[in-house]
Amino acid sequence: MFCIQQNIFAQDTIPVKKPEKHKFQAEPLKATMMAVAFPGLGQIYNRKYWKIPLVYAGFGGLIYSAGFNSSKYIEYMKAYQDFTDAVPETKSYLDLIPDDAPSYDPVLFPDSHNPSRASYWKDRMLQGVDHYKRYRDLSYIGIAGWYLISILDANVDASLFNYDISENLDIAVFPVQLSLPGGFTGAGLNVSMKVIF
Repeated sequence: MFCIQQNIFAQDTIPVKKPEKHKFQAEPLKATMMAVAFPGLGQIYNRKYWKIPLVYAGFGGLIYSAGFNSSKYIEYMKAYQDFTDAVPETKSYLDLIPDDAPSYDPVLFPDSHNPSRASYWKDRMLQGVDHYKRYRDLSYIGIAGWYLISILDANVDASLFNYDISENLDIAVFPVQLSLPGGFTGAGLNVSMKVIF
């Protein structure tokens, strides 16, 4: 005959609980400091990975704009300086002015010089200098603004990370009678928020 032995556990043992998974709780100050330290790090901390390409695309576009406008500003400034000096070897402005009208330069073309054409091209170069300087400066301001927006985005994301958007929230607007100074009463609106548990 076979004997089956049963293991009987004592009733005084304590059941072991499984450890609860840690629920991520974003801290606004930490997200802000990480975004200040390095752009995009606050978005990584908040687990909003899809925003990282947007942050760097904004910086990339603004940096490209600043570089382009800065190089054009330098080009126009050098051309203006070369145009207004009396040295024939400095002629970088020839890249900006069409070759078919050589009557603008008293140094290179003294025989066909026309003062009104020279004044026209001088004004055009100054307009180019002002235009590219302005947009270069605006690009630098845009970089600083985009940096601040990325910091603000990280802070707001962390602040609203655990915001309750369930259907247990309710808002109601209804009329109410208000006591006014001087013993008068008047009509008004009351706004209340009700949370249902």
